[in-house]
Amino acid sequence: QVQLVESGGGLVQPGGSLRLSCAASGNIFSPNTMGWSRQAPGKERELVATITSGGTTTYADSVKGRFTISRDNARDTVYLQMNSLKPEDTAVYYCNIRFRMAGVQNDYWGQGTQVTVSS
Repeated sequence: QVQLVESGGGLVQPGGSLRLSCAASGNIFSPNTMGWSRQAPGKERELVATITSGGTTTYADSVKGRFTISRDNARDTVYLQMNSLKPEDTAVYYCNIRFRMAGVQNDYWGQGTQVTVSS
């Protein structure tokens, strides 16, 4: 089993910044991909950013240039630096880790952390 614990959410004004962290523990296999998704009320979950063990990143168009994903492989921790936040970034943010074990894809998710952008 793998556990993911997110932290760093909160209330921020438009234009502000927040940094989310997510620490993974348990039976983690490498290589793996860690990422962040978000879900706003009444909307489907949206993939925000991903990063592989080797450091390759992807971003949703809606956050390119504002958000930066990074990771510390020694600590199995992924970060999401969010700058120039907008009200439409308000959502519950979830981290996840994906890897293959014995040919089977494994996906694990955290419990989510609330980000609210409001004046």
